[in-house]
Amino acid sequence: MDLGKIRNIGIISHIDAGKTTVTERILFYGGAIHRMGEVHDGLATTDWMPQERERGITITAASISVNWRDHIINIIDTPGHVDFTIEVERSLRVLDGAVAIFSAVDGVEPQSEVVWRQAERHRVPRIVFVNKMDRRGAEFQRVLKELEEKLGAKELVVQLPLGAEEEFRGVIDLIEMRAVKWRTEDLGVEYDFSDIPESYLPIANEAREKLLETMAEGDELFLERFLENEESLKPKEIRSAIRRITLSGLAFPVLCGSGLRNIGVQRLTDAVVDYLPAPTDLPPIEGTDPVSESSIQRSHDSGAPFSALVFKISTDEGRRITYLRIYSGMLQAGAQVYNPNRGLDERVARIFQMFA
Repeated sequence: MDLGKIRNIGIISHIDAGKTTVTERILFYGGAIHRMGEVHDGLATTDWMPQERERGITITAASISVNWRDHIINIIDTPGHVDFTIEVERSLRVLDGAVAIFSAVDGVEPQSEVVWRQAERHRVPRIVFVNKMDRRGAEFQRVLKELEEKLGAKELVVQLPLGAEEEFRGVIDLIEMRAVKWRTEDLGVEYDFSDIPESYLPIANEAREKLLETMAEGDELFLERFLENEESLKPKEIRSAIRRITLSGLAFPVLCGSGLRNIGVQRLTDAVVDYLPAPTDLPPIEGTDPVSESSIQRSHDSGAPFSALVFKISTDEGRRITYLRIYSGMLQAGAQVYNPNRGLDERVARIFQMFA
């Protein structure tokens, strides 16, 4: 398929910020599953191990795929607990983008800082999702302040919460300048657009002005259009500029919602497609020739020689399952693949697409 329509992303955060709950909703709205399972019931798709279901925590990084807007999103749901942080490190090594989830109640927590720094080290572009906006004590602005102070993150706030705590009903889209409200009777499948309530207009106008100014600072192309005629800016132009800034790592789009209450997840998945990179957006991968030991580059092209990185190995019913990120070329069942670590060829018995 078209590599431009692939997104390889990870969901990263502190433990209990809602990674697995949000992942479950993405799978449900994308049609990959037909019933939503809850973490607290031990029924979440990506928490597949008995130990995970019993404890309600993610222990291993689970790989799963979903279709969204004619794109394939390959997701790795990573553990949040510090004891399993090596799983996050291995996953980030092979990801193109990530969704960093923060609790609106707890803000930036210690493990949030750890996974954020890991993503920075591997230069992974990120989207920020402020989850649990429906919980008592949820404060969107406090989380934004902590992102800046604790992580040094420059945010592009593209949504504001519509209400908070028990009154949280949806979001204000600052790109299209309209309110989005989710219906509660159908598990949040449907949502409606409306005008921004009068009481929210001043704060929405101020936030949009700040968003556009921040974008103008980070993107010269957008700066020209912004200075020409701010009023004539189209949503498509704004999204294109946000994408360029996100890929550069200069700033991070911020969205909000509530995974458990089924609010905001579809718009987050839209943002994954709109703002996070496809393999074709990335520079060629650099590696070492196993024979000459010289540095070589491989483009993200199925016609190039095969190269891949193993980021995980597991055993299932006596079979060794090797998780690969393919960077160039093609892999077929029965092929002989050279393993430079062991200095020998290995035969590919079968190829699977993992579903957690």
